[in-house]
Amino acid sequence: MNIATKDITIQNEIFTLTNQRALFWEKEKALIFSDLHIGKTAHFRKHGIALASHIMKNDLERLSILIEYFLPKQFIIVGDLLHAGDNSDVEKFCKWKNQYSDIQFCLIEGNHDRISKTLEKKLCLDSRSASLEIGDIAFVHDFDRSNPKFQITGHIHPGFVINSSVKRIKLPCFALTARQLLLPAFSEFTGLDTKNIPKKGLYFVFTDSEIYEI
Repeated sequence: MNIATKDITIQNEIFTLTNQRALFWEKEKALIFSDLHIGKTAHFRKHGIALASHIMKNDLERLSILIEYFLPKQFIIVGDLLHAGDNSDVEKFCKWKNQYSDIQFCLIEGNHDRISKTLEKKLCLDSRSASLEIGDIAFVHDFDRSNPKFQITGHIHPGFVINSSVKRIKLPCFALTARQLLLPAFSEFTGLDTKNIPKKGLYFVFTDSEIYEI
């Protein structure tokens, strides 16, 4: 797996974008991502839709490689860690997570994170909240217009369309405006929303090998 990076400055802080759908904040030693949707493939299989089990495995392998690359001390998960409550995929995630007991897992709850007390205990999260503020930056799953702070968000699964003479290409992206950094969905098993992304800003579109600023 190739890791391409690009540094950007937000609120006088340097963040590192990656082409692996995650963001690293060196000052806080934090790997930041959203919309992992653990349990989505198991949920579909339960309802009779055959999906390969390697989809989630690939997502977790990418996370492991990012851990080796950045050596984070904490994860900030900006919502939708889970997809549909507890299922067999959650068991696999917990087993994977146990390898990294020295990393703090901080969850900002998303609309899919319906977590019972029993499930919360199983996940062994270090913190769980509706939002998180560190200095001048707020982390929240969906953009909150009432919060004046700069926000790092998820939820939308942003994509950007590039039109070429040959074909129309849709790629995942980070979207940056004066008030928001919208993260791509970490899981590759998600659609791309090209209509509801911020209209005015910079778009950091990425492929398996490069990050392009548009």
